[in-house]
Amino acid sequence: MRIRIHIPHSLYHRRFLYLWIALLISTAGTQMQLWTLFWHVRTLTVHPIALGGIGLARILPVIVFSLVGGVAADMFDRRKIYFLSQVVLTFVATMLAWLTFKHTISLWNIYLLTALQATASAFDVPARQSLVPNLVPKEDLPNAFSMTSIAFQTGAIVGPALSGWVIAYLGLAYPYLFNAISYVAVLFALLLIGPVPQQMVNNHGSIFDWAAIREGLHFIFNQPLIFGSMLLDFFATFFSSANTLMPIVARDVLHVGEIEYGWLSSGQAIGAVIAALFVSQRKTIRRQGPVFLISVVIFGLATILFGASRTFWLAMIALIFVGAADSVSTIIRNTIRQLLTPDYLRGRMTSVNQIFFLGGPQLGEVEAGLVAQLFGAPFAIISGGVGCIIAVGWIARRLPQLWHYDGAP
Repeated sequence: MRIRIHIPHSLYHRRFLYLWIALLISTAGTQMQLWTLFWHVRTLTVHPIALGGIGLARILPVIVFSLVGGVAADMFDRRKIYFLSQVVLTFVATMLAWLTFKHTISLWNIYLLTALQATASAFDVPARQSLVPNLVPKEDLPNAFSMTSIAFQTGAIVGPALSGWVIAYLGLAYPYLFNAISYVAVLFALLLIGPVPQQMVNNHGSIFDWAAIREGLHFIFNQPLIFGSMLLDFFATFFSSANTLMPIVARDVLHVGEIEYGWLSSGQAIGAVIAALFVSQRKTIRRQGPVFLISVVIFGLATILFGASRTFWLAMIALIFVGAADSVSTIIRNTIRQLLTPDYLRGRMTSVNQIFFLGGPQLGEVEAGLVAQLFGAPFAIISGGVGCIIAVGWIARRLPQLWHYDGAP
């Protein structure tokens, strides 16, 4: 039987193609910086709780600014907001590189710049995710999110893998510098895309419009499929988030160096790209509800296997399965949310979702750091995988609509 591979439908749309290529480049730089930050913190201190501080610095600005960022994405030009946030992210990466080159960087510098990065992301993510449905027709939207996942996960393979080599042979400052350069790709793509029509909120007042924020919250909490997918996303990633513990696992459990650390950091993305490529070749996904829930269970089981691993290759295989399962669930939940949300509410929906999908892993990083400080990294990871599976059962029981969802708008 011959397998025919075709160009994904969403890439036939020129403006989405520009954005997709830019995301490939930029995500590689962003991921290189993220995993370098974890390794950098581990070189500055041996305490796992310090790594949890990265999660705290990333989530607090999201909680404070995310809802405002969603209103801004519905009230103003999403493309311009996206552009300005990328400028701020470029500044953060440049400062990290400069301070590291000068050998004056401290934990507090890292936490402060990470918080500034998270503040920019609170505006960046709603604008970008809400922009995608304005670049492709509705029938190509699942494919567009699949391709977006491929862009992010391919960058998440290349970036961390390169970070290990760059740290080992050039030093800690260079991944930050390369990330600053990579943001130019997104800025250039946004200039090529040009103006993008969108439905905007009629009120052109302040972005601190509490009536607009309440409207977004009311919509989400009255959509069981959207709210349920967000809730599951939060609990699954809260319990199974172990990324910040990767330097400890690499150095103290598996006893490997920077290069192997880079490959371990890429493991989840390798699995995610394999899964996303498979999904991108399918026009539709049948029985999306069961596929969504089962993928999150597999995510938890693979996390347990990773926590129990004592060899590099077993840990790598476990991380590949973690990434594959997460990719499938991400594609389905993004499709559910965008299809069920009117365009004029997409920014606010995405901003609330941002609290869930960033709050889960980043608060989970704080929790993982605390548990690892008390009981060790393997226990923190294994117990998190168990908690993820329990959360799936609880949410599936409370919201049976998720299990019965078949992909219909």
